[in-house]
Amino acid sequence: MDLDFSPEDLAFRDEVRTFIAENYPKELRGKQDEGDELSKEDFLSWHKVLHKKGWVAPAWPVEYGGTGWTVTQRFIWSEETARADCIRLMPFGLTMVGPVIYTFGTPEQKAKFLPRILSGEDWWCQGYSEPGAGSDLANLRTRAVREGDHYVINGQKTWTTMAQHADWGFFLCRTDPDAKAQEGISFILVDMKTPGIEVRPIITLGGEHEVNEVFLDNVRVPVENRVFEENKGWTCAKFLLAHERVGIAGVAASKRGIERIREIAATELDGEKSLLANPFFRRKVAELEMDLTALEFTELRTLAGEAAGKGPGPESSVLKIKGSEIQQRLTELTLEMAGHYGAPYFRGFGEGDNEHPIGPGGWANRAAPSYFNTRKTTIYGGSNEIQRNIIAKMVLGL
Repeated sequence: MDLDFSPEDLAFRDEVRTFIAENYPKELRGKQDEGDELSKEDFLSWHKVLHKKGWVAPAWPVEYGGTGWTVTQRFIWSEETARADCIRLMPFGLTMVGPVIYTFGTPEQKAKFLPRILSGEDWWCQGYSEPGAGSDLANLRTRAVREGDHYVINGQKTWTTMAQHADWGFFLCRTDPDAKAQEGISFILVDMKTPGIEVRPIITLGGEHEVNEVFLDNVRVPVENRVFEENKGWTCAKFLLAHERVGIAGVAASKRGIERIREIAATELDGEKSLLANPFFRRKVAELEMDLTALEFTELRTLAGEAAGKGPGPESSVLKIKGSEIQQRLTELTLEMAGHYGAPYFRGFGEGDNEHPIGPGGWANRAAPSYFNTRKTTIYGGSNEIQRNIIAKMVLGL
């Protein structure tokens, strides 16, 4: 595996850096620097800039609106957006349901949904987890009963991220209650404005309204909104989760996170010396860097396989496990740096507030919310315990 960039790749990297520097929304950067909560419009502002440039979906095939970049160029793109502290685009349309639609969808579904995902006109949410079916997703109970040319859906989903803003959702529903668990599930696209849908907020430990409960009461959905065959939705679900787990690894963002920790620890004092001069703290940073470097090589092997025409395999579970654990350790170190300033965190009092965040550098007041929020990374996308079972079965043959 050649890890050196070609002259063409270096030129591409320079192009990306220049584009970000000149086009990243200034208002969005200001809100990030202040630690303000980002709105749907904030996320869409960067999305629309990238869509106009034609760079919003690097991994999509060219015929559906992708960039045609090589795997190396996509790696450079992720590195540079993390380096520039760009916000992460919402993945539910671009990296989850979009690939499912262009892989398994009908020509009509592709024509209807893919352009609106690219443009940001449709904001998506994911209806997978249920109160009794999280890690054991195949145990889901939301029912979709066919009545003529419609499905009537009843059930409840939970931990539905950004459902309060969603125009559409992709839902796993049981369409054959008598079949084996994975064999009786269908993958259905649902207009979130359909009568019978209720979205209730769940406020996280960090104080954010990020996730929701979604209740479906006799929701009528056209059969034409089902992707792939009836009762074969588990095929779509597994395909989507494999791609999601690769994205969850977040290697580029974690590399930037370690850089930030080093920058802060080099200036924050621990007695008379910098925190980074503390050998115990420095060892934690070094151990984290070593683990992240090993994870990066695993990601590069995955990308090399993708360049050779292979899709994400069981190694996506390794990326998910280690990537999510590293993200948690990053927030733990950040909270450790914040010390007692991490306790009285707040999100601000709203527009026009002239109060300043508590603690140094504008980062300490965000340390605790980030720490609490990141407890979820080892759970979503298939809990790490389930991922270890997948590795044991698919890799080790146990």
